[in-house]
Amino acid sequence: QVQLVESGGGLVQPGGSLTLSCKLSGARFSFYAMAWYRRPPGKERELIAHIISGGSTNYADSVKDRFTISKNDAENMLYLQLDSLKPEDTAVYYCNTLSARWTWGQGTQVTVSS
Repeated sequence: QVQLVESGGGLVQPGGSLTLSCKLSGARFSFYAMAWYRRPPGKERELIAHIISGGSTNYADSVKDRFTISKNDAENMLYLQLDSLKPEDTAVYYCNTLSARWTWGQGTQVTVSS
């Protein structure tokens, strides 16, 4: 059974940083293009970053140059470094494949507020 577990969220002031982690069990990261999504309060879930098996990355304009996606295939871990955080980055953050292949995990809450 495939399971996604996100962690690392929290409350941070504007301009601050966080590192999110995603642990995958039951499958191998290396076979898939992996992605981070987020769902801001009252809005739909949106794709914000993805990384393909070769390591190339792509970002939504809203997070480009502030967020960095990376992965460790050996440990089956996906990461998202969040820098220069803004209040509008407040959301629940999720990981999944680029095609949202698997059942969503619980996500991890990121709140940016002074």
